[in-house]
Amino acid sequence: MTDTEYRIEHDTMGEVRVPVNALYGAQTQRAVENFPISGKGLEPMQIAALARIKKAAALANKDLGTLDGAIADAIAQAADQVASGAHDGEFPVDTYQTGSGTSSNMNMNEVLSTLATRILGATVHPNDHVNASQSSNDVFPTSVHIAVTQALIDTLIPSLDHLAVALEAKAVLWKDAVKSGRTHLMDATPVTLGQEFGGYARQVRLGIERVQSALPRVAEVPLGGTAVGTGINTPLGFPQKVIELLAAETELPITEAKDHFEAQANRDGLVEASGALRTIAVSLTKINNDLRWMGSGPNTGLGELHIPDLQPGSSIMPGKVNPVVPEAVLMVCARVIGNDATVAWAGASGSFELNVAIPVMGTALLESIRLLSSASRVLADKTIDGLQANLGRAAAFAGMSPSIVTPLNKLIGYEAAAKIAKHSVAKGITVRDAVIDLGYVERGELTLEQLDEKLDLLSMTHPG
Repeated sequence: MTDTEYRIEHDTMGEVRVPVNALYGAQTQRAVENFPISGKGLEPMQIAALARIKKAAALANKDLGTLDGAIADAIAQAADQVASGAHDGEFPVDTYQTGSGTSSNMNMNEVLSTLATRILGATVHPNDHVNASQSSNDVFPTSVHIAVTQALIDTLIPSLDHLAVALEAKAVLWKDAVKSGRTHLMDATPVTLGQEFGGYARQVRLGIERVQSALPRVAEVPLGGTAVGTGINTPLGFPQKVIELLAAETELPITEAKDHFEAQANRDGLVEASGALRTIAVSLTKINNDLRWMGSGPNTGLGELHIPDLQPGSSIMPGKVNPVVPEAVLMVCARVIGNDATVAWAGASGSFELNVAIPVMGTALLESIRLLSSASRVLADKTIDGLQANLGRAAAFAGMSPSIVTPLNKLIGYEAAAKIAKHSVAKGITVRDAVIDLGYVERGELTLEQLDEKLDLLSMTHPG
């Protein structure tokens, strides 16, 4: 920076050159210089959550007589500006920073201090005023919990519901569409496409339930515990007041930690939420792999489904079209599962009163939620809605499966049925023809009527 590009700020360690027009100050600039690692800072949703915490804290301090009313109101106005996203560019601190998020907390304190000073026309101090009754150790993790809670409720759950509805529609449409079951990727007894898609929909619905189950722990926040969970330097009633204001501001089901020492030292609620996201990713991996199998072809694969054609699939093979959306979703799932490993390892990275890997937990979780939310909608809109079933081919494969001999167990026994199945495969004939070829009808062990009744494919897809 040249002399005209910076101004001199100071902190407890001395003077620092800060970009002349930056809203932040010395501590933020030190962090920028100390952590040139990923080039990526906090997610905008977490920046907004952090600003809302500062607003609630200022107003709680005002109500409790800890902070001058005019200063508190100026901080609240400044926080509204930041929460709106108007100043996202003023938060350059890298995700990979001090594990408590102190650098990002001070980044917010300095930006709000500058804005509030302009609003008030008098000095608003980043520590004494904006950070009053707070510590990075309770504020920063609270910002992660709030952002994750909001993302789960406002983004992920509606997106998963959207996908489940699309899958349920196909389950109804194809309730009588018979196809071969394939356990171990080998021919099995028949199912319907509707049953398979109903199972997929249920997987997604259970994913929603898992997220909802984790929400109470994610929404339980350590705010008010300050440095080590004791609440040092807070007025009586501060945790309750600030969380009441914060819940009203965010319209989220935020609650005070039942035990501030547990909530300060651990991020188990975030680990639990990440586990729910990992399970959703596992479910979507299974679903999308099944779609790719059923859509494989067009001539040498299963070809039971036609996946919508979205773009040319090859730069060298003319006319080739690939299942691009399922492949994209599979990569999302890989990323989410990787992020879960990050969150789990980071969740274990604490000692005594504080976890020291909070920033990466927040970034990983919010990325996973964003990816799963977007991928679920893309999958529903660009693939599931447009799926077409090749009913004739699916039914033909079902009839070719040697496992359709299974209903004959009750009439001629397992060993005889196994002999029929093997004969069918060896001779390349249908199970019905194998029964006749082996003389079961001629000997009177089965009638043709019994045979046709037992080999009805649709009847095999339900009990009885």
